[in-house]
Amino acid sequence: MTAHPLFDYQPAPDLLKDRVILITGAADGIGRALALATARHGATVVLLDKVIKRLEKVYDEIEAAGGPQPAIYPMNLEGATAKDHQDLADNLDGEFGRLDGLVNNAGWIGSLTPMRHYPLELWARVMATNLNAPFLLTHALLPVLEKAPDPSIVFSTHECQKAFWGAFGVAKAGQLGLMRILAAEYQGSERMRVNGVDTGPVRTHMRIDHYPGEAPEKNPPPEEVIAPYLYLLGPESRGTTGENIQRT
Repeated sequence: MTAHPLFDYQPAPDLLKDRVILITGAADGIGRALALATARHGATVVLLDKVIKRLEKVYDEIEAAGGPQPAIYPMNLEGATAKDHQDLADNLDGEFGRLDGLVNNAGWIGSLTPMRHYPLELWARVMATNLNAPFLLTHALLPVLEKAPDPSIVFSTHECQKAFWGAFGVAKAGQLGLMRILAAEYQGSERMRVNGVDTGPVRTHMRIDHYPGEAPEKNPPPEEVIAPYLYLLGPESRGTTGENIQRT
């Protein structure tokens, strides 16, 4: 399979001007690279992750680069309740009055373990982070997204339904299903689009931690795989929905 042409997309400098975009997992990897890029293209970015110090570092990088002042929202998606997600939605609605983009990017592999030996407690934790949280967050934010003139939801998908991927592989399959069902439900709306991006292997700390025998340089850095996200968050992708953009 060859990479989708959108991985070579060249966005206009002001592509996301005046848009408010929430990115989960924004402290590292693809989330961090995307946060910096969306701010560089004019967006006010809401940075969501569980480690405040790392979020503050991304915040400072955006400010130093001259981007719009971002916002920090610390949240541990694994343990967050429905009320926690609703509180976030209420805060965003009160602060901005709308949300133009949501990127469900945060992920946690947990363990590469055969199903026969998969720890049950770990299964629940991985599913909570990678499937329950994207649903709860999206569910809470839909009314705020619907207030925007051109809202977009993007899921970081991953084709990993292979041996040993366990709960993460199942959760990612479920996340892809969530994306497609939601896109179908908004199919008749010109104002909401829902898509996914599957970057394939990327040179992130999560990848390196779980593939210690793999040479990191064989995979692209996060900055080289975020172009489809920018396209899907911007106005040029109007009418594109239910698509899963794959690199490999």
